[in-house]
Amino acid sequence: MAEDEPKSTQLDMPLVLDEDLTKQMRLRVESLKRRGGKRQDGEKLLQPAESVYRIDFIQQQRLQFERWDVVLDKPGKVTITGTSQIWTPDLTNLMTRQLLDPAAIFWRKEASEAMDWNGADALEFGERLSELARIRKVMYFLITFSEGVEPANLKASVVFSQL
Repeated sequence: MAEDEPKSTQLDMPLVLDEDLTKQMRLRVESLKRRGGKRQDGEKLLQPAESVYRIDFIQQQRLQFERWDVVLDKPGKVTITGTSQIWTPDLTNLMTRQLLDPAAIFWRKEASEAMDWNGADALEFGERLSELARIRKVMYFLITFSEGVEPANLKASVVFSQL
């Protein structure tokens, strides 16, 4: 009977702006510009509209992806790209090969309260997070803000079921 089945608990894990890491990556860009230096071959430099976010997995085992919970408080678009980087930015620069595909893209149109997203890619990415959580305590993301939104306009989390 359905009543006898154990109920799964839902865990809401927020994407949190990592201000220190974002600042560190911006300093790298500034330093290269000041010195007239070039990025390392394959290095991903943080663009002005990008910020680094993180999820601290409060649990790592027996997680099943349920959904993204993304809200923009005004029209615009965000692209959430996962990284395979286990970060030590003072020792290791982010490389483009460490950016995970597919990205999850969320947007809100003018005169609409509803959020839209690239469903299949966002779902695939979310399912990968369940797998990555097994081997990571923290996961980092690059979030690109466009069409007039910035970090202050975003509230995002990933909802998992605890099996």
